[in-house]
Parts: sequence; structure tokens; C-alpha cells
Amino acid sequence: MLPEPDGDYFFKLIISLTHPPDSERAMEQVKEAFDAIASDYDAQRRGIVPEFEDFYQNAVRGADWQGTDPAILDIGAGTGLLSALILEKYPHASLSLMDISDNMLKVARDRFAGRTGVKFRAIDYRQADLGGPYDIVCSALSIHHLEHDEKRSLYTRIFAALNPGGIFVNAAQVEGETADEHRRNMAYWEDFIRSGPLPESIAREAISRRDTLDRVEKASVQLAWLRESGFSSVDIVYKNRMLVVMRGWKR
Repeated sequence: MLPEPDGDYFFKLIISLTHPPDSERAMEQVKEAFDAIASDYDAQRRGIVPEFEDFYQNAVRGADWQGTDPAILDIGAGTGLLSALILEKYPHASLSLMDISDNMLKVARDRFAGRTGVKFRAIDYRQADLGGPYDIVCSALSIHHLEHDEKRSLYTRIFAALNPGGIFVNAAQVEGETADEHRRNMAYWEDFIRSGPLPESIAREAISRRDTLDRVEKASVQLAWLRESGFSSVDIVYKNRMLVVMRGWKR
């Protein structure tokens, strides 16, 4: 007689059905890639993200919550780069950082060492309970690594995790609205990183990560998903080719 499957067996079965092996391997690759570059991540950002200051500052401006001490969740928080900027705007906020990369969060822990009201969760946010409720949920350059159905599902879960009056801000990398626009956007980005301060080897690694880890989708499609999830006043508050800041409210 075969042994009776235990609870762990059924948990793994459910995960395998809801997140196919290709998706699981892709997320493992994301974790491995960002674990490997964690210590150099912040130093490389200005050579990888065009209009770096405008991009991140518009993400902060987009988090326009009408209070002084919001509860904030940063999804795919990495080294805490966006979180640190938002805390400048809301110094009395409580903050939760969630990321799959232990090494990236180690950098974040060092960044916020000695600060109270900051929590860290090294976990795959596709599957994790987001917790909450929150007043602000934010993310920067992380959600585009998810498969499209995972993005869509995540937006619904974020809406559920927000308080009434809460806001979601996604500083995202997106696909061009047409094939020609997408090609031009990628050519612009490659020219930016190859002509900037990064060594050629680092530029090649960044392009390789894009080609193997990114699962970009059109901004128009994602805005529709946000509305479908229940968000209102959905809009784009910043756009530079393939980089956008999307925002939606839970009214």
C-alpha cells in the first residue's frame, strides 16, 4: 500500500498547479540574479535607469496620501531604495519591505539600521500573504519580472490589502504599446547604458537580465487590470519611454 500523502505534499501540489514549473524556475533565476548583484545594486542604478532622479521622485510624488504616518508596504523592495525616499516624505511612517532576495534585503537592513518601525520579509510575494491593511503600497522595477497572470492577480491582492483611501504606486518597466515603439524604447535604453559610466561587462549583464528575466506588459493593459481590481482614478503620473509610474486609489 502506498503511504498516505502528508500536508506538505498537498501544499507543494497546489503550488505546482497554480505556479507552473517554468514560472517557478523564472522566479528562482530572478532571486539568483539579484542575490548576486545586491552589494553593487545601488551604485549601478544611475547607469541603468534613465532619468533616475525623475523616475524615483515621481514615484514618491505619486504616493500622495493625505496623512502623516501611513502604513506602507514596499513590494519587491530590494535594497530599500524607494522606501528610503518615501520615508523622507513620511518620516513617521511604519514600513514593511518584502523581497525574494535575501541579499538585497540585507543591504536594506543595513540602510535602515537603528530605525524603528521597519520590518523585512524575505519571501516570494507571488504566494505570500501581503498582510496589512496599508495606506500605501509601492513597488519599483520588480513586478515586471512576474508572468502576466501573476501581475493581474497581484493587483487584486494589493487592492484587498489597502485601507479605504489607500494608494498603490508602481514605478514600472513596461512593453511599448506597439512593436515599433517597443523596439525604439529598447534601443534608447541600450544606448543609454552603453554610453554611460558602467563598464561594458556590467552593461552586457544588464541586457542579459532584461532578455532572460523580464516579462513586460503594456501600460494600457496594466491600467485596465488595476481598474478591474477595483482601483479608481487610475493614471500614469510619469513616463519616459519604457519607464512609467502608475497609480491607483482605493476609494
